[in-house]
Amino acid sequence: MKQQSNNYKAINHDVGRALHHYQMIEDKDQILVGISGGKDSLSLLWILHERLSRIPVSYTMHPVYVDPGFEGGFSDDLVRWCSHLGYDLRVEKTDFGIFAHTDQNLENPCFLCARRRRRRMFEIARDSGCNKIALGHHKDDIIETLFINMCHTGTMGTMMPAQPMFEGLFTIIRPLAFVDEHRIERFAADQHFPEFVNPCPSDKKSRRKEIKSLLNGLYKGNKKIKDNIFRSLSHVNMEYMLK
Repeated sequence: MKQQSNNYKAINHDVGRALHHYQMIEDKDQILVGISGGKDSLSLLWILHERLSRIPVSYTMHPVYVDPGFEGGFSDDLVRWCSHLGYDLRVEKTDFGIFAHTDQNLENPCFLCARRRRRRMFEIARDSGCNKIALGHHKDDIIETLFINMCHTGTMGTMMPAQPMFEGLFTIIRPLAFVDEHRIERFAADQHFPEFVNPCPSDKKSRRKEIKSLLNGLYKGNKKIKDNIFRSLSHVNMEYMLK
């Protein structure tokens, strides 16, 4: 494994900060790792695997891919990539993505598909005895979710780096929560991770893509804006919020 690039060092530092700050992983944890085929989840599995060789905490990872069912999928290639790291990827074949794009679905297709895939991961975690679910969301995802909620649901909230679920049955953790997306892109290129083409018809026109474009326009004008938005999520002045 390549370990010495500046991108690796920066990501490893930020992952370490998040793991420590939120006490995400403990000794003997059984961790379901959600794999999507994107650079984020591949980087997450790689980083958590690499850390095992040099930290005093021991944990076991169980990578899972919930296949939404579109033609032209890449699950076989994803299985082979995970096997190179020494993991048997569990592939759950579903029709969640196909159904979400039919006339029977009256909701946003991305929302319904994601909700169903998340529910299936919860079920697998429960049945497999996993007490943690690790997802590959990064700093940009957390900021974008804040704006998606404000613009489309009229609520102010976002993903939590560590979130207990179902009265503590398990905890969702996001070890990449402090990591910038551009770092992950460069790291994935450094490691020559495979690029899997998402066959979802909504991949190029989701609400998240619209918000990402809006935010990128802001970031170009002032490089401090992203970090300021992210910092504001833990510095909310409730005295100046509407009630």
